[in-house]
Amino acid sequence: MYSERARTIFSVRKLVITGMLAGVSILLGSTPLGFIPVGPTKATIMHLPVIIGAIMEGPVVAVGIGLIFGVFSMIQAVMAPTVISFVFLNPLVAVLPRVLIGITAYYTYKATKSAAASAAVGTLTNTVGVLGMIYVLYGAQFAAAMGQDQTKAAALLLGIATTNGIPEVIVAVVVVTAVVSALKRIRKL
Repeated sequence: MYSERARTIFSVRKLVITGMLAGVSILLGSTPLGFIPVGPTKATIMHLPVIIGAIMEGPVVAVGIGLIFGVFSMIQAVMAPTVISFVFLNPLVAVLPRVLIGITAYYTYKATKSAAASAAVGTLTNTVGVLGMIYVLYGAQFAAAMGQDQTKAAALLLGIATTNGIPEVIVAVVVVTAVVSALKRIRKL
């Protein structure tokens, strides 16, 4: 009887946290807060709920929240297009790396017990995953859309990784560490 009740409470708690983080993701995805224009590209903070979900509730919850992030990337490509939005119509670019954020963030946290390390690895999974898929699938077309020589695709993507990725990692480490610390204190009450 006790274990059945404990399992139900755990499931309800997990469902509530998943719902809250999914709600935050939907809010970020449907407002300019989630995708911040930086020239023709967009920096993001939508990976933060995915990483927080991974640390607090595990990879399954994080994969679901990452899926929301990826779907909103595809919606953004249609609703607020830029010259490079065509790449985000492909789920291998828009969805797959976002789903992987939660998996890498969870296992990093499990191995290190560090929210900061988990935030950095999760963010880098997003940056490297998205830009790597763009390079593999659309390198020449991406460079052309940016008005660059097609042979400069790698350098162009590395520049984006630097200008968007480094600030995203810093923000993720600060925010995720603070939020996870607060949530753990609340959980102990």
